[in-house]
Amino acid sequence: MYEDLKQKLVDAGRVMFSEGLGNYVAGHISLRLPDNPSRFLMKPAGIGVEEMNDDNIIVVDLDGMKVEGVSNRHNEVFIHSEVLRARPEVNSVVHAHPIHTVAFSSLGKELRAVGNDGTLFHGGVPVFSETTDLITTKERGAAVARTLGKRPALILRNHGIVSAGGSVAESVWLGMKLERACQTQLLAESAGGPKLFVKDEDIGEKQKKGYRSDLYNNAFDYSLRKFRRTYCACCLDKEKVVAPETFKASPGG
Repeated sequence: MYEDLKQKLVDAGRVMFSEGLGNYVAGHISLRLPDNPSRFLMKPAGIGVEEMNDDNIIVVDLDGMKVEGVSNRHNEVFIHSEVLRARPEVNSVVHAHPIHTVAFSSLGKELRAVGNDGTLFHGGVPVFSETTDLITTKERGAAVARTLGKRPALILRNHGIVSAGGSVAESVWLGMKLERACQTQLLAESAGGPKLFVKDEDIGEKQKKGYRSDLYNNAFDYSLRKFRRTYCACCLDKEKVVAPETFKASPGG
């Protein structure tokens, strides 16, 4: 079942890997089922985001319980279940550990519009600092959802990111943009600190031009084509990776 939706997750995982949102077997992405909004597809534990396929993707409910699939779920499932519970308009959630965002979060500084990527997050990116540990309980997942609020993304301090969108293309693109915004400011910080920022009067227009469905869908498709040019996607399709079943939940993020 859900072959088309599973393929969207497969493609999203390959884009995440290609764009620096992979981290060995850690990190994950979800997609709400349109015919059953209280359930969602999710990357299983024990494999890389680029190794998802029809056979290993699982179905989880809003209580964080696996209801379909042979693979094990991540123990940070509650990031997804609680954000999806709190945000009915959100259909996809990404959790990743992009290195520049993690490094930037250690500075304790506000993310500013140093470049075009930063304009998307003008007004500040919420930072979840209740813990720097993994989000392994429903209560912690709910706290992450409250911190996210109606924003498109947040930073888990010294840990990673959470992004939320109406589609997998949007949630992945938001994660990519947040990582690039943090990377840009981190470079400026390493050179003595940014002195000039995108002009306040330009922010609104830049956001209108930069936050469009055609743009993030085109960027997603481009990154997928790049992955296929760089790696043999057909080989991954044939490999049919099976997630390990030696533990009930992933010990990683």
